[in-house]
Order: sequence, then C-alpha cells, then structure tokens
Amino acid sequence: MTNKNSLSKNNPFLLRPVGKDYLWGGNRLNDDFSKGIDLQPLAETWECSTHPDGLSTVASGPFAGQTLRDVLRSHPEYLGTHPQSADGELPVLIKFIDAKRDLSVQVHPSDEYAMQNEDGQSGKNEMWYVLDASENAELIYGFNRPIDRETLRKSLADGTVEHYLRRVQIHKDDVFYIQAGTVHAIGAGALIAEIQESSNLTYRMYDYGRVDKYGKPRTLHIDRALDVARLDGGENPRQPMRVLRYTPGCASELLCRCKYFVVERMLINTKRIRRMACVSTGTNSFQVLLCVDGCGVAFPEGGDALPFFRGDCLFLPADSVPVRLHGYAQLIKVSC
Repeated sequence: MTNKNSLSKNNPFLLRPVGKDYLWGGNRLNDDFSKGIDLQPLAETWECSTHPDGLSTVASGPFAGQTLRDVLRSHPEYLGTHPQSADGELPVLIKFIDAKRDLSVQVHPSDEYAMQNEDGQSGKNEMWYVLDASENAELIYGFNRPIDRETLRKSLADGTVEHYLRRVQIHKDDVFYIQAGTVHAIGAGALIAEIQESSNLTYRMYDYGRVDKYGKPRTLHIDRALDVARLDGGENPRQPMRVLRYTPGCASELLCRCKYFVVERMLINTKRIRRMACVSTGTNSFQVLLCVDGCGVAFPEGGDALPFFRGDCLFLPADSVPVRLHGYAQLIKVSC
C-alpha cells in the first residue's frame, strides 16, 4: 500500500536514461549496468538530462513516465535558488560513457563564445570520473608544446596532428576537469562518468579518417574549433588532493568544485551499523545521486523505499525530505 506521504513533492525519484549509439561505443553499459537499451553499440547513456538532444525520464513516484524537463518546468523550485538553475532548466547533464574505441579529438566552446555564435546556447565545461580503464588506456589533454593556428590547421589537414597532442595514462578512480577550450579525447578502454554543463556543443577536429555507418566521414568543425582551442600547451593534468570525511555509514570526498557544479564521491557501508547514512538538500540546489557500484535502498522520510542498483540515478529536489541510505554502494553526488 502506498504511503500517502510518498506523493510529497519533496520526495526523490529515480530516472531512466536515453542512450546514444556513437560508432566508438561498446557493450559495457548494458553488460555492466543492465541498462536494457536496444542500441548496438551503446556509447553513452544520458542519466540526468533536460537537454533536447536526450531527455531522461522519471522512473518512479507520481511523475513516472514524464520527462525530467517537463517535471522541472512544472516545478522550477526543485532546482533551488542557485543562480545557475534558472528558467526551469537543469544546468548540468550527467552521463555514462563507454569508449571501446578512441573518441574524436575535439574541443568545446566557452559560454561566451556559444552565446554569441550558437544561438545563445551554453558552452561546455566538464568533469570525468574514471570508473574503469584498461591497462594502456589514455586520454588526450591539450598539446604537448605550444602550437600556432596555421600549424594546427595544416596538421589537421595532413593527419600529423597526433604528433602535437598530449597523451595521459588514466587509471580507475582518476578525476579530470576539462575546461572549455581544452582540446581533448577519451581513449579506447575507458569507462567514464561525466558531469558537464547542459550542452551538446562539440567541435570535432580530427577523427582518424573514420566513416559513419553510412560510409561517410563524420563532420569536422575546423574553423570553430580553431576559434576556441587553447594553443599554449599548458601543463599536464594533476590529480586533485582528496580527503575522506567520515560520518556513520558513509565516507565522502570532494572530487570537483567549479562555477557550474560540485561533485563528491560517497562510499556507503551500513552492513554492520544500525545508523544509516543520511542526505538532504537545502533550498540552494537539487542533488543527483549516481550509483557507480554496489546497491542499496533510499528511505525518504515519510515516503516509500527506493531500491537502487549499479547504474541507477536518483534525483533529489531542492529542499527535499531527509533521505536515509542503506547498503554497500559507491555514489557520485552532484549539486550546483
């Protein structure tokens, strides 16, 4: 029997993702996370998204079956008072990425450039958390030396650009912040959780001469990429200092804090204690809990239990009821 309080507007709810079948994807999102999405390959799942290119859907509670975008437009207070959470639109997009093959070398524009040149869209700053990586997996992060615009253009045309790209080995549990303007690519063998601005603006610079499923080369965006790319080389990316904080049943650490989002990792383990971990939101921001390992149960105060499993995504509206967490799981918590 459903508890009447379970229909409270402040209760959390599960989300259902939309999938993307980009040519570089694999099978792990179905195999490891039981997504049940009939795409081959399954390259990405957009777990929490109000972007028109991929709308996630509410999977539990009174809003089940509605898109998250429609729910937030009807209840903009769910976003909170943070200035980035304006006009009933979710300011972030959260996804899983399975790179069976190398992604294209690409770059994203800043908010300012996108506002002026992409009909007022947001730019794209993003963060990657490495869930798994094969032995030799790597990513591309900027250039290994300063390069000028014309040299870069020529190297893209003649296929020698790889000589200028900085390659970085990656390992499970690594964190990378990819600022707009940083030329980058995820390499083959990486399984990633990505938190980004709500944007789908990607300027593809180089794609290894590949063709799509119709036998045509994928579109490149050389001029706009050159407009926004940082060419100074920059420094090697360094892992942030991470400090675990302990509360009963939970250890947590900050992974990234920037203008656009705050990302933490939570390790839930209530197998041997009688006091559960607890999360709640204030009026400032919603929270998203992405389960990247293990499983558990969320108990909203006065509401129905929500079991969650590896790969599930839970949305907590701003000013939500307190939610107790029981289980053995690793969660990525995102707020703004």
